[in-house]
Amino acid sequence: MSIKDIIFTGLLVFVPVSVLGHFLDWQPMVIFITACLAVLPLAAWMGTATEEIAVVVGPSLGGLLNATFGNATELIIALVALQAGVIEVVKASLTGSIIGNLLLVMGFSMLLGGLRFKEQEFQSTVARLNASSMNLAVTAMLLPTAVNITSEGIGEVTLQRLSVAVAIVLILVYCLTLFFSMKTHSYLYDVGVVEEDEDGDGTPNHKPNLVLWIGVLLGVTVLVGVESELLVGALEQATEQLGLTPLFTGIILLPIIGNAAEHATAVVVATKNKMDLSVAVAMGSSLQIALFVAPVLVLAGWFMGQPMDLNFNPFELVAVAVAVLTANSVSSDGRSNWLEGTLLLATYAVLALAFFFHP
Repeated sequence: MSIKDIIFTGLLVFVPVSVLGHFLDWQPMVIFITACLAVLPLAAWMGTATEEIAVVVGPSLGGLLNATFGNATELIIALVALQAGVIEVVKASLTGSIIGNLLLVMGFSMLLGGLRFKEQEFQSTVARLNASSMNLAVTAMLLPTAVNITSEGIGEVTLQRLSVAVAIVLILVYCLTLFFSMKTHSYLYDVGVVEEDEDGDGTPNHKPNLVLWIGVLLGVTVLVGVESELLVGALEQATEQLGLTPLFTGIILLPIIGNAAEHATAVVVATKNKMDLSVAVAMGSSLQIALFVAPVLVLAGWFMGQPMDLNFNPFELVAVAVAVLTANSVSSDGRSNWLEGTLLLATYAVLALAFFFHP
């Protein structure tokens, strides 16, 4: 068992602790912190269960399963927050996930991998395709905000209808990217898949118990839903007690909590000289947030009667544009080193500071 597995297993103790704290009416800050710590191992178990099921069902269905559940933890937290009406925090968590994956995760991966192997290589073609898709996502996020700023008398209903139409386009593009990566051009992604198998428990040809892991996946999903309710319920009071703004919490804290297990995986495989897989995890997760999770939340808001749209805080859009531009410029040549990783981390640190001091 690796150090990462030991840490995540130990953190499982916070699942009953957070639930107990809720029934004993502990301070919101304590419930918030314990719920956050409980989500970390649950997200890791959800990822493990998805990978084990994917081994049984085959590469095509397994790839679809991984794509669907890749950001399931964050989607569940966002849906609970959306139901609670914390719309601005939901939007901030979306932009924060994109920024975190492109700058924090890729930055740490390139830094630690570069310190060990000096220079590493990855598929530049896939990186450029991901960059083009991210450019589309940024455009889709920018236009509703631009319409709202440049036009007078635009109502909330009109913005939501525009956002729903854009969301449908993004989901169609996401389906096409899946078809591209799993069917017509799957050979471009073969290295990442093979290395992912080899990086498991050392037995890439093992046959997991399908019923067991489906049960684990369903059970963990329910627990993530419970912890998300506790987290969101204590969010407002806890952030006030911690001296944090809802914007900073959504941009920085929630994305790190929801994606910690995936982040750790990307960094670990980079230190094993598997930058192809590391970049695929970081950029693929950002694309999934932009092309799938955000549109699903817009459509969910439409059905829930919550005014969820793609009209973001302009400062958030500037941060996303900076993250995409920086990540694209660093990854375009298919090579990485520790200095490029440092530059990505420095960019993330500057943005985090800006959001911390943002009123």
